[in-house]
Amino acid sequence: MQKVTDGPYTLHTLDNGLRVVIERMPHVRSAAAGFLVRTGARDETPPFAGVSHFLEHMMFKGTARRTWRDITVDFDRMGSAYNAYTSEDRTIYYGWVRKADIGKQIELLADMLRSTLPASEFETEKKVVLEEIAMARDNLEHRAFDFLQEKVFAGHPLAWPVLGYEDTVGPLTRDQMGEYFEQRYAPDNVLFIVAGNVDPEQIIGFAEKHCGSWAVSGVAAKRVPPDIHGGTDVLTVERFKQQVVALTFPSISACDERAETAAAAATILGGDNSRFFWSIVQKGLAPRAGAYHLEYTDCGLMMLYGICQPENAEYLLEAMRVEADRICTERVREHEVERVKNKRRTSLAVESETPYYRLTQLMDDMEYRGAPRTVEQMLAEVDAVTADTIYDYFQEYPVNADGHLASAGPRRWPVVD
Repeated sequence: MQKVTDGPYTLHTLDNGLRVVIERMPHVRSAAAGFLVRTGARDETPPFAGVSHFLEHMMFKGTARRTWRDITVDFDRMGSAYNAYTSEDRTIYYGWVRKADIGKQIELLADMLRSTLPASEFETEKKVVLEEIAMARDNLEHRAFDFLQEKVFAGHPLAWPVLGYEDTVGPLTRDQMGEYFEQRYAPDNVLFIVAGNVDPEQIIGFAEKHCGSWAVSGVAAKRVPPDIHGGTDVLTVERFKQQVVALTFPSISACDERAETAAAAATILGGDNSRFFWSIVQKGLAPRAGAYHLEYTDCGLMMLYGICQPENAEYLLEAMRVEADRICTERVREHEVERVKNKRRTSLAVESETPYYRLTQLMDDMEYRGAPRTVEQMLAEVDAVTADTIYDYFQEYPVNADGHLASAGPRRWPVVD
């Protein structure tokens, strides 16, 4: 593909299919580089649930050129702010350094993504992952969220947790992980993004040098949108002292042009200084209550939740339903909309000055929009949010319908026939 330059952006595709996206930020003194691998929990089969997250760990454990100690030391030698994470639909690796070190950072990240999956580290790291799974089971809210997804997305890969389960990660072999790695970490399934004070031609040269020889797998990413289930499900875990109550409803995907409206609606209902804060938290019904818009490329959820004393579960549920009905039947107030929009504007203004945040924004744009957006374009979408657009959203995606009710904690409530 021929290189395309559009304003601050340069887009290029290597012969092996690796897509390169660069944003020039000449006013800063740093640069961030990252690889987005289009693989996550939803790309796994049931026997291998958790392999994507485990594989992320193994990328730090050694290559043909570096031991795991070398990788750690080389990051620190550059003073890099680095990390990686796995979600349901992507795995991301990044490093943020002074502009003079961006070439070294790219080389290190690219080398990591060709891990040898060293056998000497495999079983040791498996123990680390199994410990993470155990820790997650000790967190009520974490367990409640995993339980909710399991029921709402039943029958679909989005139903299982990113960490996987003890009985799927435990038996996993290095050879099984290696096969998954070769298929999913191929260049035609990877996006390489750089944001900061960089020379695009130089960055493309680095990409060619360090990634140009990566072999194409030819395995297309096949994803099927999930069915979203309603009903009521209860998880009883007696050792916890609080109860999580959650209502979940279908919503728009991350690709929908109304994404800013959905996010604003969730913030008004259950963000900071929100309706839930004043009608639930400040009234002592629950120490925490909120609303969250969860989105993927092909689906979305609006989740209303709270955590309370088990005996208060009915009152928490009723309070959430009252506010959910009110926001669906009455237009929100202009001052609520403006407050949320101003907070979003401030966030975008701050993030626009930081290479790391621009890196993550560009990853979202490429995945969900197919092209990068300038901060001005993002602000224009914020400006387009109004009380009317929020009202229209809730007419199409109401949260005062039945939805899905999940309860998790020591109390077996509500009683399900």
